[in-house]
Amino acid sequence: MAVGMVTSSPQLVDVIDLFSSRRSHSSGGQRQLDVCRVEPWGLSLECPTPEDPLADGEVTWLMADLGLKLTRYRPRRRHSRRGPSLLTAVRVERDTRSWTTTDLLLGLEVPDQGPARIAHYEEFADAVSQGVIRLSEADFALRTVHRTLEEITLHRDLNQWLAHRGIFDIW
Repeated sequence: MAVGMVTSSPQLVDVIDLFSSRRSHSSGGQRQLDVCRVEPWGLSLECPTPEDPLADGEVTWLMADLGLKLTRYRPRRRHSRRGPSLLTAVRVERDTRSWTTTDLLLGLEVPDQGPARIAHYEEFADAVSQGVIRLSEADFALRTVHRTLEEITLHRDLNQWLAHRGIFDIW
């Protein structure tokens, strides 16, 4: 490799097949989903995480109209404290058979108690500087995350923010 040349890794892309309830990752991995349900606000997904020593499962909501993926992990131990929810900016393409998400890396960590904070900004900055994320996608991610941070701060609770956005399912 030439001096000064930067290698860029491909974007993280997931394809969710609605008919087979299977999520395929750009890395080549696949995961069978326990829940894969289209909702008025987007797509609800749940799957086990056998490879994770701390988490028993992953719950993800794709909110295409907001450009957001909301994720939380269910702890393995019943009395363990749940970690923060993660909101990540994503680009979503959907049709009758599948939803494709491109992770834009920038997001928010939202604890049950306490303020939300911007997450993964270093990975996001690296991906933008290496050209993995286009400038138009970076602008979209920044606007989406900052708008969401402002709204969550105003509502002080993730479920209240979701209700403000017309999503009345309990997170």
